[in-house]
Amino acid sequence: MGKKQKIVVLTGAGMSAESGLKTFRDSNGLWEGHDVMEVASPQGFYSNPELVLEFYNQRRRQLLEVSPNAGHTALATLETEFDVSIVTQNVDNLHEQAGSSHVVHLHGELFKVRSTADENYVLDWKKDLVLGDLDDNGNQLRPHIVWFGEMVPMLQTAVEITVQADILIVIGTSMQVYPAASLINYVARDTPIYFIDPKPSVNPREFDNLTVMSTTAAEGVPALVSKLIS
Repeated sequence: MGKKQKIVVLTGAGMSAESGLKTFRDSNGLWEGHDVMEVASPQGFYSNPELVLEFYNQRRRQLLEVSPNAGHTALATLETEFDVSIVTQNVDNLHEQAGSSHVVHLHGELFKVRSTADENYVLDWKKDLVLGDLDDNGNQLRPHIVWFGEMVPMLQTAVEITVQADILIVIGTSMQVYPAASLINYVARDTPIYFIDPKPSVNPREFDNLTVMSTTAAEGVPALVSKLIS
């Protein structure tokens, strides 16, 4: 048996949209009616922690009610024939629910919380998080989410994975959110790239071997996976 080809998948909000999860923010910059900086920045948390905690409580409750869509499931089946790594901007766990075994979360995870004093103190968490929920040293817990202005600790790991790609698949992302958008530049020049999005924002002239599929994740990913496996 030869070594399996390496497929690296970059996913954004469009990957989870058809599972019923709201995308990150509306065209007017609001997220669920809130200014993004109110609910997704350290400053927002320190000025109104109750608002921020409840905002993520609502996201967490919503995640408990949804399921992976056909796109998530198709990516999991790719592992039968390929060495697959998924690098996602999403904070849900729908890739893992669908059966994908190697998922890197660039922007954190909704079902985890961490200490406000020690970023390495991380707990699994599926219930509401409130003021008074503390770590072992009495420090308040916060969502395990990378907020605006914070470092992206998994970025180097994502780069190290992306440079190994024999095939790159980009799904449901505008490729406008940095540093995640920069990952596409780390693949070798002749690497086949598939871009799946209903409103693709990538310029075909900028990349060799680029195939654009102007469709949703739930439709496009199963079709592409079937093609790759066959």
